[in-house]
Amino acid sequence: MAKLISTLFIAADGVAEIDPDWHFPYFDENMGRCVAEDYDTADVLLIGRETYDSFAGAWPDREAAGGEDAPFAKQLGDTRKVVVSRQALEFTWRNSEVIDGDLVEAVTALKADAAVRGIVVPGSIAVVQQLLAAGLVDELRLYVHPVAARRGKRLFDDGDTAYHLTVTATETFPTGVIRVIYARAEAPAPVSYDEIKGQGPEAK
Repeated sequence: MAKLISTLFIAADGVAEIDPDWHFPYFDENMGRCVAEDYDTADVLLIGRETYDSFAGAWPDREAAGGEDAPFAKQLGDTRKVVVSRQALEFTWRNSEVIDGDLVEAVTALKADAAVRGIVVPGSIAVVQQLLAAGLVDELRLYVHPVAARRGKRLFDDGDTAYHLTVTATETFPTGVIRVIYARAEAPAPVSYDEIKGQGPEAK
């Protein structure tokens, strides 16, 4: 079963819709190293239409330009890209295809495909929200920036059921960004106030 990883740059207030004004000042070689690790886990990129348009509008030109980011641009170009879109698309970026049918069914099939080693979902907030609700996200890799963005789409939408997570790794960069890797976890057993009140601060 292929592992599905969601990787997101996120503000301290939960906003995951990137604004270069609050994101770029915190990007350094440490974040670059970890982002490369995220992409190295997968041979399939699963991306929403807006993220695809952003990537396809930038990375092919960077590959062609042959600059310092050309090797990573080539890696992205060579990777299979599965795009979530309700509209028909004409692809200009190689190795791109539109998802076939229902998102949850298609991703379930991708994860079960023995030929697929791993799936990474960069950005694509609406896609991640649907996959979280369906229990298909194995890891959330969040780069928590020390800023409250105060506007933009947030990662976690409103719902009736809490998502329980376990922290599998953390790293703090000199910029103040904290990389946190979460995996899915079972909900803990219910606990009442009477069971925890003895663990609180003692009166003096």
